Amino acid sequence: MSISHAPPGSPGPDISETSRQDAVASAAPGPVPDLEPIVPASSRRTRVPRWLRRTTGPVLLLALWQLLSSTGVLTADVLASPGRIAQVAGDLVADGSLASAMTTSLQRVAGGLLLGTLIGTGLALVSGLFRVGEDIVDAPVQMLRTVPFVGLIPLFIIWFGIGEAPKIAIITLGVTFPLYLNVYAGIRGVDAQLIEAGESLGLSRWGLVRHVILPGALPGAMTGLRYSLGIAWLALVFAEQVNADSGIGFLMVQARDFLRTDVIVVCLIVYAFLGLLADFIVRTLERLLLQWRPTFTGR
Repeated sequence: MSISHAPPGSPGPDISETSRQDAVASAAPGPVPDLEPIVPASSRRTRVPRWLRRTTGPVLLLALWQLLSSTGVLTADVLASPGRIAQVAGDLVADGSLASAMTTSLQRVAGGLLLGTLIGTGLALVSGLFRVGEDIVDAPVQMLRTVPFVGLIPLFIIWFGIGEAPKIAIITLGVTFPLYLNVYAGIRGVDAQLIEAGESLGLSRWGLVRHVILPGALPGAMTGLRYSLGIAWLALVFAEQVNADSGIGFLMVQARDFLRTDVIVVCLIVYAFLGLLADFIVRTLERLLLQWRPTFTGR
């Protein structure tokens, strides 16, 4: 290989021109590679309808339950089979006893939930909006909250007798404290910068409460309401054990005395169904009232 040199005194090669030619050559269009579209991992998975995924677990559980009952692993005196439970549920619906019990239990829950919501929300507003209210209200509420409401049943019987009053009082007590805690936390969790912005816009104290504090505390209140509903059904189970002559709990007490596991399971399923229905109503209300709040819905 020979290397040529420029004669002395002659101008050397134009470096800028050479660089420009190399750049043009490198920019010349060449074969375009095939591009593969980027597909998210969630889209590459096999799409299964969500309702099918949600029903797979309960269906498998029922199939296992029926299998164990058919093979004799689960005897009828321990736990009735799903077929037997369905038959008993049909009989209770046909004679009207289940519908009457559900109506009575719903009335008790509705009364206790209404009173508990009013008391819990009212105490939370007083304690959350005013420092004096917090000093007066919060300490007694926190003390009463640590007392199991089931342990107050004997006192309620002494105070209110054995009628409907102690049953509604138990549910009211169970609903009050979760709602109080969540509403209070929602009020105190409002961003202070939003309060300052509202004051700079000339909002009065009532205007701040109405347009800033209460909307900011609404997510916490909805969470507290959902939690209180769960406690309400739990309190109903205990309340209907207190000398009840109607309601779902009354059916369970009768079934316990006669060792009817099929009736007991039917009543438990009814409790679960009513609780799920109540939670669905609250979640629907939450979506309507909190449309302004974007949330993560899962992937």
